[in-house]
Amino acid sequence: MTSFVALCILLGIGHLLRSRIGLLHKLYLPSCVIGGLLGLLMIQIFSAGSSAGCGICESADSWLNSVTEPWRTLPSFLINIVFACLFLGVKLPTLSDLWKRSGPQVVYGQIVAWGQYVVGLGLWVLFLGWIFTDLPAMFAGILPVGFEGGHGTAAGMGPVFAERGWAEGQDLAMASATFGIMSAIVVGMILINWAVRNGHAVKHKELTEQIEDDSIAVIPVDQRPIAGRLTVNSDIIEAFSLHLVAVGLACGIGMLIKEGLLLIESQSSYLSENRLLSSFPLFPLCMIGGLVIQILEDKFDKRKYIDLGLIRRIQNCSLDFLVIAAIAMIRIDVVKTAFVPLLILVAAGIAWNVFCVTVLARRILPDAWFERAIAEMGQSMGVTATGLLLLRVVDPDYDTPAADAFACKQIVHEPFMGGGLWTSAAIPLIAIYGPGRVLFIALAAVSIWLTLGWMIRTKRRR
Repeated sequence: MTSFVALCILLGIGHLLRSRIGLLHKLYLPSCVIGGLLGLLMIQIFSAGSSAGCGICESADSWLNSVTEPWRTLPSFLINIVFACLFLGVKLPTLSDLWKRSGPQVVYGQIVAWGQYVVGLGLWVLFLGWIFTDLPAMFAGILPVGFEGGHGTAAGMGPVFAERGWAEGQDLAMASATFGIMSAIVVGMILINWAVRNGHAVKHKELTEQIEDDSIAVIPVDQRPIAGRLTVNSDIIEAFSLHLVAVGLACGIGMLIKEGLLLIESQSSYLSENRLLSSFPLFPLCMIGGLVIQILEDKFDKRKYIDLGLIRRIQNCSLDFLVIAAIAMIRIDVVKTAFVPLLILVAAGIAWNVFCVTVLARRILPDAWFERAIAEMGQSMGVTATGLLLLRVVDPDYDTPAADAFACKQIVHEPFMGGGLWTSAAIPLIAIYGPGRVLFIALAAVSIWLTLGWMIRTKRRR
C-alpha cells in the first residue's frame, strides 16, 4: 500500500509542477513523466547521500528501497493491460476503408518506423559496434524501442532483455524513450515555426493564442467531455468492473497464446536452443487477445457492453502509473556506462525524423503533408498524444484530413511497429541472428514501403 501511495503522490506532484512551471507548459510533458523524473531524482539523491555516509540519507535510502521495490515488476505487468485495451471498444473498419482513408499515411508511418531500425542497426554495424565492444548487439535496437515504442514498450521489453542476459537494456531503452518524448516537443515546435514561416502549414495556432486552462492541460468546465458511458446497471455489476473483466479475458487469451508458443518451442530443438518463442514478450499477445474479444463482441454482442471511453480510462490510468514506476527505477549507473553511444543513437534518431518531415513527407503524403508528417513525428518519438498535440498546434480545429488519416493509420500501424509484433520480435532476432541480418530486413522493408509510396504518388498525379 505504501508503494501505491508513493506513486500517487509522485503523480499528483507531477501534475502540480506541470500546472505551475512555465517551462513545463511549453514542453507539454505529461504529468506522469514529470512525476517519474522527480522520483528518479529523489532516489538518486538519497542513494548518493547514503554512499557518502550521511546517516539521514542512509535511513531515507533504506526506506525508499523498501517502498520502491514493488515498482520494478509493475511496468511489465501494466504494459499487458495497456496493450490488451488497444482494440477493445474500437469499431473495426474494413481494410479497404482503412486504406482509402489512410493509405499514404500508413506508408509514411512505416517508412519512419522501419527507418529507425535502419539508423540504429546501421550505426552499430558500421561504427558503434567497433568502438563500444563492451555493449551487446542488442544495443542497436534501443533507438526504435525507446522512440517508436515509447516508455510502455521499453518497460515491457525488460523481461526480454533479461532473458537474453542484458537486463541493463531496459534502463537504456527507458532513457531513450525519455529523450525521445522531450525532443519530440522541442524539435517539433522548431519544425512548426519553420513550416509556418515557409508557408508549408495550411493552418496553425500560435502558442500565445491558447487559453490559459488549455496550456496547463485543464479542460474548461463547460467543455469537459464524458469519461465513458455506463453500459450495465450498477446494481447487477459495476460497469467499470465489467470492462476489467473484458481486459482480463484479453490478457488470458494472450497467456494462452504464450503457452501455445512454449509448447511449439518444446517440440523443436532449434527453437528451444535459441529460445526464439519463449523470449517473445506477453504484451503483444495480449493485444491479439483484445482483438479476439472485440471481434467476438462485434459478432455476438447486440447490446454493445464494451464502451470505448471506459476502456481508455483503464488503459491511460495503467500507462500513467507504468511510466512513473519505470522512469523512477532507471538505474543511472547503467545509463552512464553507455551514455555516449546512447546520445549518438538519439541524435541520429532525431536527424532521421527531421529528414522524414522536411524531405520525404512532401513526396509521399498528399494534401496537408506537413500536418500529417508532424503528427507522425510526435508519435514516432513519443506517444500518440504527442503527435496529436503537435498536430493541434498547426491544425487546431482538425480542418485538414491529417487527424482522420493519422487515427486510421494507427489501427494498422500499432499492431506491428508501435510496440507491436515486430518491435517485440526485433530484439530477440538481433540477439540470435546478429544486427547485420536484421538490418537487411529493415532495409528491405524501407525499400518496399518507399516503392509503394512512389507508386501511390504516381497514381495520384495521373
